[in-house]
Amino acid sequence: MSFHEQLIDATAAERAHFLAAPVIADCLQGRVRLESYLAFLGQAYHHVRHTTPLLMTLGGRLPERLSWLRRAVAEYIDEEIGHEEWILSDITAAGGDAAAVRMSRPDLPAEVMIAYAYDLLSRGNPAAFFGMVFVLEGTSVALALQAADRIQQALALPNAAFTYLRSHGTLDQEHTRHLAALLERMTPADQDDVVHSARVFYKLYGDVFRALSSVGERSCN
Repeated sequence: MSFHEQLIDATAAERAHFLAAPVIADCLQGRVRLESYLAFLGQAYHHVRHTTPLLMTLGGRLPERLSWLRRAVAEYIDEEIGHEEWILSDITAAGGDAAAVRMSRPDLPAEVMIAYAYDLLSRGNPAAFFGMVFVLEGTSVALALQAADRIQQALALPNAAFTYLRSHGTLDQEHTRHLAALLERMTPADQDDVVHSARVFYKLYGDVFRALSSVGERSCN
């Protein structure tokens, strides 16, 4: 069994808890409100805009034993840079206020997730950052394309409102295969830290989605 397969097994409980977030179930069943989709894009903007800075920090923090990862990190940066602007374009196409989102602060769950990612790089094992990559890209592959179709059907939004979801759902399929190869080369100690951080990121990312449920509730009142 590859380490990537072991990682999937080791995080099964955390992934199930993440997928149990009410807003995810509602979305996949076609029960989604425009307010919830815009709220999702708003929080996605806040964590995606940190992707490139985090990867740049990662590249500078890698110890010599992980120097072989620098080329892969550079490739990630090249592919990920500017994706937060796709999200702002989607917000505009969906009828939201992209300028207000750009100037806003993230909600607490997203802020905590971002802070934990930076903390891993500043005082933890930089290899553990790939636990975040595993969670975000894995959930994107599993949900993004299906979610985009369900949301578009429910809200009758134009294709231009789904650039982020559809592009990432496709792009992250390739990234997941690449990630599996990188994880396989890590030492057992580094792999253990990836497992730990992946479990934490499932919890933190799930909190981001659970907070979106309150948006839909407020919009109904």
